[in-house]
Amino acid sequence: MRSASLIVGGVMFVSLASESAGRDVSRPDSSRFPDPKIDLPARGSVQTAVLAGGCFWCTEAVFEELAGVKEVVSGYAGGTAETANYQTVSTGRTDHAEAVRITYDPSKITYGQLLKVFFSVAHDPTQLNRQGPDWGPQYRSTIFYADEEQKRVAEAYIDQLTAAGVFSKPIVTTLEPLGEFYPAEDYHQDFCRRNPDHGYVVINALPKIEKVRTKFPGLVKR
Repeated sequence: MRSASLIVGGVMFVSLASESAGRDVSRPDSSRFPDPKIDLPARGSVQTAVLAGGCFWCTEAVFEELAGVKEVVSGYAGGTAETANYQTVSTGRTDHAEAVRITYDPSKITYGQLLKVFFSVAHDPTQLNRQGPDWGPQYRSTIFYADEEQKRVAEAYIDQLTAAGVFSKPIVTTLEPLGEFYPAEDYHQDFCRRNPDHGYVVINALPKIEKVRTKFPGLVKR
C-alpha cells in the first residue's frame, strides 16, 4: 500500500498522508500516558524487543532516538522464512507483520518504557490492520513477546491504558509469541535517516521523531 501510494502520484499520496497526520493530531497527548506499573528488571544483559506498528520505516526511526537502544532492525515477524520478503509480505497473505527488533540496555531503558513510547508515539494502537495510509494485516499492531515475562508486562500495560481511558477507541494490539524475526532487505534499513527528504518520511515519520524528542526528553539520546 505504501509503494502504491507513492507511485500513483503526489496528489493522492499527500491526501492519504495528510489524512493520517490529521488523525495523529487528535490522539492523546503523550503526557497522559502512565508509566507501566509492571515492568521487567532494569538490570541484566542486553535484551531485545520485537514490535509491529505499521510501516517499519517510521517505527525504526522513533526507537533509534532513544538512549539505551543499541540497534533497531526493520524486518518481518509472524510468518515463515519462505515468504519473508517485501514483495510477498506486501500482499497481506503471509501472516507477517512489518516489525522492528530493538536491541537495548535494560539498565538505561526498560521494556516497559519501550512500550510506553510504542503506544504513545510510534503508532496508533486503535487502528485495526492498518496504520495511517498503509492498509493490510502486515501493518497490524502487534507485540511479539519472546517469553512469558514480556507477555505479562505487555498485557498489564494494555490493561492499564484501557482502565485509564487513554484512548477513546479500543486498543486492538495483539500479543503473539515470537517465532523467527527476519531482517528486511538492506534498502529498508535506516530508511528515514538515509532519506530524510522522501515524501513519505516527511509526512509520516518526521512528526513522530519530533514528538518523541519533545515528549520524552529524558529518554532520547543526547
